[in-house]
Amino acid sequence: MMKRVTETDSDAERLNHAEMRHRELDERLAELGRHAYLTPSEQLEMAELKKQKLKAKDEIHALRQRTS
Repeated sequence: MMKRVTETDSDAERLNHAEMRHRELDERLAELGRHAYLTPSEQLEMAELKKQKLKAKDEIHALRQRTS
């Protein structure tokens, strides 16, 4: 289970967490992508995972801008 990110975490910790989350989401999306077909619940999961992955990507970008 992943550690929850709090306001007191450093930008480096937040960046690390966001990158790990992005990789986990990507792995799950790849796993779903290997299915011959998706059930309706898997289709919903995939859509939600894509939104979460995009949010993590935006957070990574913002944190990298702050640290450079």
